[in-house]
Amino acid sequence: MKNLSIIIKGTAFSVLTAVVITSCHVRKEYERPTAVVDEKLYRTDMLPQDSTSIANVSWKEIFTDPVLQKHISKVLENNLDIRIALQNINSAEAYLRQSKAAYQPTLSVGPGYTFQTQSTNTQTGQLFGSRRYINQLDITASLAWEVDLWGKLKSQEKAQLANYLGSVAAHQSVKSELVASVASNYYQLLTLDDQKKIINETIEIREKNLETTKSLKTAGILTEVAVQQSAALVYNAQSLLIDIDTQIQLLENTMSLLMGEPSQTIERSTLVAQKLPESLALGYPAALLANRPDVMQAEFNLMNAFELTNSAKAQFYPTLRLTGSGGLQSLDIDHLFSVNSLFASIVGGLVQPILNKRQIRTNYEVSLANKETAYLNFRKTVLTAGKEVSDAIRVFSVQDSFIDLKTKELNAYKNSVEYSQELVNYGMANYLEVLNANVNSLNAELNISNAQYSKMKAAVDLYQALGGGWK
Repeated sequence: MKNLSIIIKGTAFSVLTAVVITSCHVRKEYERPTAVVDEKLYRTDMLPQDSTSIANVSWKEIFTDPVLQKHISKVLENNLDIRIALQNINSAEAYLRQSKAAYQPTLSVGPGYTFQTQSTNTQTGQLFGSRRYINQLDITASLAWEVDLWGKLKSQEKAQLANYLGSVAAHQSVKSELVASVASNYYQLLTLDDQKKIINETIEIREKNLETTKSLKTAGILTEVAVQQSAALVYNAQSLLIDIDTQIQLLENTMSLLMGEPSQTIERSTLVAQKLPESLALGYPAALLANRPDVMQAEFNLMNAFELTNSAKAQFYPTLRLTGSGGLQSLDIDHLFSVNSLFASIVGGLVQPILNKRQIRTNYEVSLANKETAYLNFRKTVLTAGKEVSDAIRVFSVQDSFIDLKTKELNAYKNSVEYSQELVNYGMANYLEVLNANVNSLNAELNISNAQYSKMKAAVDLYQALGGGWK
């Protein structure tokens, strides 16, 4: 008898050892795809590439305007998208805790009462001869435990961990987008203020020109046509002013929404007071995997899909479950708590799925498709990140040259206005030349203002594209 017990224990140990070894081959460990990032992910022909990246610099060191810093801090504290992202983190964390608890057995305890009587027309009822009534009381504890032979529970835990980390990355992505959005909108407000100043100065100049034109008409040098054309220029500038004021108010409404507040006037400084880094360190393309939250989130989604595929594959293998129950059971309450009322049972079972309407196969095939989709989304996100870096590099690097040329163009138009006006005064030129030069001068000045904003926005976009703003 003793030898038989030893044989049974040895056999059980051998089976469990074989199961553990086999389970190591069922579950696979995640490895990052090697072909996702290459050295030429984004173009660096316009700016030098360096091992460091501006993405690792806090947004407070990039945006030094104290008013802008106050706005960004308020947005990060009050923005509704930020608060939604935080709730998503809380949900993912709860699921992660649940997956970690999956290794533990389930235990339930509770009292019960059963009333039973047999039919007297059945074989059992006729055996007893008369109707009998049974009242049974019990206090039962039930225990169930699934042994993770094939790593199914481990895969589910890792899938939930990837889901949790993905929600954290999503929160970081929202922060990065909000910082960039607030900075861009703020700089655009300053640009509109600058353009409003330019238009107001233009209105003053054009109103003076209108008075001059009226005087020249009185002197017989110009006609009423010139007067009406000068008046039209004044009306044009005044209409531009209305458009600028409308854009300012709409932008203030947008920033108010970002701050989670009703629409209101936004405090701001001036355009000339802004200082951005003169050089922007790009870092290497591989750094995007650690700096860009959206890229990190895409990879965590891939990890989640990978682990769910592991879990779906483990469903093909047998499941080992141990169940047990025990407690007190008696026909009357007086004897319920006696030793003789104790009962217990333990059952172990190894269940191999055979026919289940193709559910396991379908789940596995779907998980494979989801994993491939997650990989393609990861690849697309990385390529999109490279494109955004390339775009921002191009815009940022050419603005100085563009502004320099536009400044020369503006000076030429201003000189043209002065020269043509003098020629008109002496009757040596057509007033249409003055009008054209005046319009071109205003457009050139507005273009310079827009180019200055484009450079600042490109710096913000490059900072965000490299993964900055959330640290």
